[in-house]
Amino acid sequence: MSGPIFIALDFDSAAKAQQFLTPFEQLAQKPAVKVGMELFYAAGPSLVQALRQAGFTVFLDLKLYDIPHTVGQAVVVLRKLDVQYLTVHAAGGAAMLAQAQAAAGEQLKLLAVTQLTSFSEAEVQDIHLSTASLDDTVVHLAQLADQAGLAGTISSPHEARLIGDNTRPGFLKITPGIRLAGDAVGDQKRVTTPADARRLGSDGIVVGRSITQAANPVAAYQEVEGAWQAND
Repeated sequence: MSGPIFIALDFDSAAKAQQFLTPFEQLAQKPAVKVGMELFYAAGPSLVQALRQAGFTVFLDLKLYDIPHTVGQAVVVLRKLDVQYLTVHAAGGAAMLAQAQAAAGEQLKLLAVTQLTSFSEAEVQDIHLSTASLDDTVVHLAQLADQAGLAGTISSPHEARLIGDNTRPGFLKITPGIRLAGDAVGDQKRVTTPADARRLGSDGIVVGRSITQAANPVAAYQEVEGAWQAND
C-alpha cells in the first residue's frame, strides 16, 4: 500500500491556505497537508487547530534544531496541537534526537531532516568542510534518527532506497522534491515524479507547487495520487 501524499501549504496567511483547501472539502477523503515555517509563523497554532478540526492530517514541518532540552520542550508544546507528523533536524545530533523522541509520546511521528533537496553534493561538502559523499552523510544522519527511535526521515527520493537498506524495517522515508512531469524544478536540485519516487522506495511524498500553483489544484492532486498509487 502507498503511504501519504502531503500537500505543502506554502502560503503566507491562513486565509490563503483555507481558500486553497475549500475545493478539497468535497473529496470523500481529505488530503494530508504540510504546514511549514512560512505559514506557521504567519498564522500560528490556531490554523493548525482549525485544520485538525476540519479533519485534515497535519504534518508540521518546523525542522527543530537547538540544544536537546529546548527541542524537547518545543516538542512537548507542539504535541498539544494534535499534529500527526513533526520534523526535527538530524544534524542536531543523537542527544537532541533522543530528547525529541522522548517528548513526542506514542502518537506523534517525528521525522528527521537529513539533507535538504535544494542541496547538491558539492554544496553539502562545502557547508560542512567535508569530503564525505552526500549518500554517506544522509545514511549517517538517518541512522542517528533510527537509533533514537524516530519514525523516519525527510530526504530526497534519490536517497530513499539507501536509507531503507541501512535502517530498521518500517522506518519511514518521506520525500519532498516531487514534481509532475513537465513542471518547473524551481529551487530544488534532487527531484522526481510521484511514480519515480515510489519506485525509488519512498513511503510518502510531499508535493507543493505542482498542486498549489496548478490551474485546477484538485485535478492536479488527483493526478499525483493516481501516479503514486499506480502500482498498489
